[in-house]
Amino acid sequence: MFIFNIKMNRNILFKLIIGILIILSLIVLCASIYKIFINTNSTITVNDSIKIPEIANITPQNYTNILNLVYNNLDTYIGQKISFCGYVYRVYDLENNQFVLARDMVVNSNTQTLVVGFLCKCDKANEFENGTWVEISGKITKGDYHGEIPLIDIDSIKPVNKPDDVFVYPPDSSYIPTSFLF
Repeated sequence: MFIFNIKMNRNILFKLIIGILIILSLIVLCASIYKIFINTNSTITVNDSIKIPEIANITPQNYTNILNLVYNNLDTYIGQKISFCGYVYRVYDLENNQFVLARDMVVNSNTQTLVVGFLCKCDKANEFENGTWVEISGKITKGDYHGEIPLIDIDSIKPVNKPDDVFVYPPDSSYIPTSFLF
C-alpha cells in the first residue's frame, strides 16, 4: 500500500487550471477554424415545405397586402403568374392596350374609398369599357408609368358579374394614409 502526499501551493494550482483552460480554448478555436475555413465539403441543405403556387390567386382579403408587397419588391415577383378580379379603370395618359385592374380600398369608417390596382397590358383592352368587371390571369413584369411599376401582362381575360365583396381594405398594420380625402 502506497500513500502519496502531494503538497501544492495555490499559485501553482491556479496557474495549472488557467493553463488547462487556455489549452481547451485553443483546441475549440482550432476546431472551429477548421470547420469554417478548411472543411468546405459539407453543405447545408434547407428543405422548404412551403410550395409557391404556379398561379397565385388574389382575393379581396389579401388584395392590398399582395399589391403592397409587389410594388415594394418588384424584382422578387417578376415572372409570377397571378389571377384576380377587378374592374377596368382608365386614366387619360394610359396607352390603348393598358388599363388598371382596380378595386376600391376603404380608407376610413365613412366608406370613403381610393382606387388601387395593378396596371395591366392586353391586346383586347379596348374591348372592355371603364367599370366593366373582369377576371384576368397574367404574369408580373416591369412596366413604366411615371416610373417603374409592376405591369400584368394578361394571358386571359373574361368579363364577370360584379362580386358581392367589391371593397378591399388597407394592408395589415403597415398602411399609412398619405393624404386625406374630403
